[in-house]
Amino acid sequence: MSESVDTAATGRRAAKRSKNGSAPKGLPVERVWTTEGTHPYDEVTWERRDVVMTNWRDGTVNFEQRGVEFPGFWSVNATNIVTSKYFRGAVGTDGREWSLKQLIDRVVKTYRKAGEENGYFGTADDAQIFEEELTWLLLHQYFSFNSPVWFNVGTPSPAQVSACFILSVDDSMDSILDWYKEEGLIFKGGSGSGVNLSNIRSSKELLSSGGNASGPVSFMRGADASAGTIKSGGATRRAAKMVILDVDHPDIEEFIDTKAREEDKIRALRDAGFDMDLGGKDIVSVQYQNANNSVRVSDEFMTAVENGTEFGLRSRLDGSVIENVDAKSLFRKMAQAAWECADPGIQYDDTINDWHTNPETGRITASNPCSEYLSLDNSSCNLASLNLLKFLNEDGSFDTERFVKAVEFVITAMEISISFADFPTEKIGETTRDYRQLGIGYANLGALLMASGMAYDSDDGRALAAAITAIMTGVSYRRSAEIAGVVGPYAGYARNAQAHQRVMRKHAAAIDEVTTTSPLAKSILALAAAEWRNGNQIGERNGWRNAQASVIAPTGTIGFMMDCDTTGIEPDLALVKFKKLVGGGSMQIVNQTVPRALKTLGYTEETTEAIVEYIAENGHVVDAPGLRQEHYSVFDCAMGERSISPMGHVRMMAAAQPWVSGAISKTVNVPESATVEDFERIYFEGWKQGLKALAVYRENSKVGQPLSVAKSSDDKAETKTVEVEYKPVRKRLPKKRPSQTVSFSVGGAEGYMTASSYPDNGLGEVFFKMSKQGSTLAGIMDAFSVAISIALQYGVPLEKYVEKFTNMRFEPAGMTDDPDIRMAASVVDYLFRRLALDYLPYQTRADLGILTAAERAAEVRGEDPASVHSEEDEVDFAALASSAPIEKVVEKLVEQSPQVIGSSTELLERVQGKAADAPLCMTCGTKMRPAGSCYVCEGCGSTSGCS
Repeated sequence: MSESVDTAATGRRAAKRSKNGSAPKGLPVERVWTTEGTHPYDEVTWERRDVVMTNWRDGTVNFEQRGVEFPGFWSVNATNIVTSKYFRGAVGTDGREWSLKQLIDRVVKTYRKAGEENGYFGTADDAQIFEEELTWLLLHQYFSFNSPVWFNVGTPSPAQVSACFILSVDDSMDSILDWYKEEGLIFKGGSGSGVNLSNIRSSKELLSSGGNASGPVSFMRGADASAGTIKSGGATRRAAKMVILDVDHPDIEEFIDTKAREEDKIRALRDAGFDMDLGGKDIVSVQYQNANNSVRVSDEFMTAVENGTEFGLRSRLDGSVIENVDAKSLFRKMAQAAWECADPGIQYDDTINDWHTNPETGRITASNPCSEYLSLDNSSCNLASLNLLKFLNEDGSFDTERFVKAVEFVITAMEISISFADFPTEKIGETTRDYRQLGIGYANLGALLMASGMAYDSDDGRALAAAITAIMTGVSYRRSAEIAGVVGPYAGYARNAQAHQRVMRKHAAAIDEVTTTSPLAKSILALAAAEWRNGNQIGERNGWRNAQASVIAPTGTIGFMMDCDTTGIEPDLALVKFKKLVGGGSMQIVNQTVPRALKTLGYTEETTEAIVEYIAENGHVVDAPGLRQEHYSVFDCAMGERSISPMGHVRMMAAAQPWVSGAISKTVNVPESATVEDFERIYFEGWKQGLKALAVYRENSKVGQPLSVAKSSDDKAETKTVEVEYKPVRKRLPKKRPSQTVSFSVGGAEGYMTASSYPDNGLGEVFFKMSKQGSTLAGIMDAFSVAISIALQYGVPLEKYVEKFTNMRFEPAGMTDDPDIRMAASVVDYLFRRLALDYLPYQTRADLGILTAAERAAEVRGEDPASVHSEEDEVDFAALASSAPIEKVVEKLVEQSPQVIGSSTELLERVQGKAADAPLCMTCGTKMRPAGSCYVCEGCGSTSGCS
């Protein structure tokens, strides 16, 4: 980045004067949300709360601070996370922060002071208004800065404000060792970094001494060990890092296979009895687990894949072709490895650099760990995200005017922060100060679309997302151009002026490509087009203050701080969520977006209540009373009964990408049944639709993903023994055996089930009868019965069948005549729920979420369901439903089972009857939930990547 140093001095001198040689006057600031003479804090009701956070698995206290002060409208979850993560000072001392006022003042007053000192404001009144407006926006959860701002700004610590870093490494041992050191410093501070290793010569090339080079993959081992050591040395989360290799590197196949081979090792060690769960004591012996890997592909390579031609792998020393490979086969290897272990992801190099505002300084070669920040080597980016749902009016309109004003305030504050920020290395500091990369983004898009009555995977939903993204980035760059008129453009602008202006025109022109019938999206797009025209005219005169303006980040921890239902660009995780209560305890609620969406769609209050109650019980909208089928898609989620298709996620990313300076942090989740061909189609479609980066994750593809299960303290204390049986032995039933026959009706289809037991009451045989003898259905059910019976006699545990066959959905389905199982997703779902109730012990059934009616009623009453005998109890469900709201019913249920549910992901598991493939939080043990391409903990706010 040495070439930018000469222009830096020129840029700084330009910042001292305007075009006519006079001193700049500063930015005028007007009030939008605040009232002159009344401080924002005086307009809200404050209350004192006790924050006591425990590990849900063993009940130990992780954090405790009593008497903290927060507004009454802030949730308990937001209170807990902000208190435990962002309040500074030693707990229990007078220097510890105890009020949200102190936290916001510490940050906002620092921003105001820096703005005044660096000439951003025209008058002291402007600075005062800026301080009060920014305070109001943070207080009312309209936006949030990224976590490092809350950690560091206004404290004696260095004011590190960036969450995302990009490093560089050259083909020398000194540079490689510098990489290790710089990465370690970033990890120590709790941030993440990315690096492209393609400059390192391949193992197929010679050293100057004549020997063979080690290749970049060998040096990845040292960096991975360093990251793992720093994590285990006291950090509360794994080190977040990204490693990238260009597709034309001669070692690309070795790079692609690294994590897939290690995953095979994990499986072998696990089967041999080693502890290979994420965080397990033996997982440290496996390599490459602390980084996300991505392949940087070119248009040349993707065209070769499309045409089925060869592609050349090139020397790092002279660029000559070392080896020709079949492009389709190499692409297949990428998809196969990702199918096996979720790595590598893919980045589209030519698309990234076609939207690059600073090509004269250098190419974009790498990204941060979550792939949303794409910029120059040795640079950083500070992030902030807007809470989109705050701008949705009660009448369904989007408050564009206030959204524009909010973007102006936020982007101004982010720009000011660079003037006082500290950086882990001087190279990063120099590049960031000279190019001033910002990353404004948003959260709650999924909730906004649902509340507006739009399906996430719909043309109207994508058009609204495109319109909001376009106006957000358009206003950001317009404001950046206005700031440049006051304090000068970024130092590297002069040499990149033509390229920067070209990219601004591309952003503006992309609006013309959006077609929609949605009046809401049309109106926002028209305003966005006007903002881009105006901003580009100002920019052509003044230049721009910032080389980039926007990214779509995961918004993990800060999403909880803003009480967002959805993170980043993601849809709702599920229709039910887990909510913490004041004074302790927790409850299940239906997402508050659902009733708002039903109101938008025109449903009556009575019908809305019935639908919400149905969702609370079932976790989905299928067959909800009074809900029209054409509205089902509005309530589709990332997980659950009706999940959004993988290509629906890709299309949403493509809709927003043309107005994002960087990229979009998002993982496309696919079911376990997805094929390698599916991965190829998704990666190829991402290129076709103009994405910059993409990652795909197949459910249960990684071994090191621990699943949470409810176990009693006695279970934990048990010493389990393993009996090794080298040959399966069939244990036949005696000639005379006890049995029972159950008649059933599922969705109007009738049948019979006969189950026979061993003398010790273990199930050994089942027969299912439906339809007339000789029919196809009768023959299939007979064959199914024989297969299950033989497997039971060979020792396959009944609970394994219950795990596999419950929640299987096909017709006939619906109401049953069984008081213990009122609804069934299919006949098979009903049969194995009935077998579980009849033959499995209570604890096993509880872990599977299968209880009798009497046991469920006992939980509601606050009694121990394990002591209930269902045949002795009769429950009046109608009276029970009418006697208490559904929230109170489920609140009581969850309070009585505190170790069963610890997060929304675990709640979803309970509703679905299957485990969600997400890691446990290393801080508090709660199962995390997806946030972009990372995971975030609802219990304590910890993330697995950038926050």
